[in-house]
Amino acid sequence: MPSVCHTDEKQETIMKVFVTGATGFVGSAVVEELLKENHKVVGLARSSAAKAALEKRGVEVVEGRLEDSACLSQAAAHADAVIHTAFNHDFSKFKENCEMDEQAIHVIGSALRGSQRPFIVTSGLAAIEHNGVVTENLQAASGAQYPRRSEHAALALAEDGVKASVVRLAPSVHGVGDHGFIPHLIHLAKQKGFSAYVATGDNQWCAVHRLDAASLYRLVLENGESGRRYHAVQDEAVTFRKIALAIGNYLKLPVRSLTLDEAKAHFTWFAGFAQLNCPASAAVTREALGWEPQQKSLLFDLANPAYYDNAGQLSG
Repeated sequence: MPSVCHTDEKQETIMKVFVTGATGFVGSAVVEELLKENHKVVGLARSSAAKAALEKRGVEVVEGRLEDSACLSQAAAHADAVIHTAFNHDFSKFKENCEMDEQAIHVIGSALRGSQRPFIVTSGLAAIEHNGVVTENLQAASGAQYPRRSEHAALALAEDGVKASVVRLAPSVHGVGDHGFIPHLIHLAKQKGFSAYVATGDNQWCAVHRLDAASLYRLVLENGESGRRYHAVQDEAVTFRKIALAIGNYLKLPVRSLTLDEAKAHFTWFAGFAQLNCPASAAVTREALGWEPQQKSLLFDLANPAYYDNAGQLSG
């Protein structure tokens, strides 16, 4: 059960939270947010470097990997809550990584069943069908064309006695240290000598700063409801053309519109993401939890030199 810490002003519930992906781009921000609010953190570390990084921050470490079911189960059983942010983003093994993710969620959920200890699972907004904007009530993608089942697994657990909820991350989670989609676009622009978008580039991405996403995870931990979806979205709709223009302007490179065939050759495995249309609202999330993003917008962040110094190529 959570321990309770009494203060003169208010009563605070301090939880021991097991965090997977604790040294990742999002997970490390979640860890810092939890520590800032005096929660205790147990982090999953899959390497000696990760272990050392967590211990340096005063985090208790569980050594293991997502496929270590016994390790996950034991850590979850001894925690007051679990936040699952870990995911292998090697898209060349996407199906296998999705299966491993789903299995980890089931293992952790089994350890928490019937206890009312919160379990927050990470999902995404990139592949949800919509008629204008993605809202929290819309169902996650399913079927062979999109094998990631994290959200489905979490909501099934919620119907089976687990206090499980979902945080849906925007396709661009930005900030210093980003090694996701935006740095990949920067890498391509440097490599090809121009920044690009598809057709008119009017397809829209949503975005969130990693620190704002971290604060949302903490609010869901403290006040979230089982079976609910929450949206980590700050910028609801940024056109891909504006993203490409921001990158081209900073690098002083031309910006080009590509046909569909040209886009396949230019972006290769990323072509589908370059055409992604994913405007999303967080209105329900904001109202339910009082979440108010405080950090820079995506386009403002794209003026940060750190993006251009460290941009790399994702595995496709």
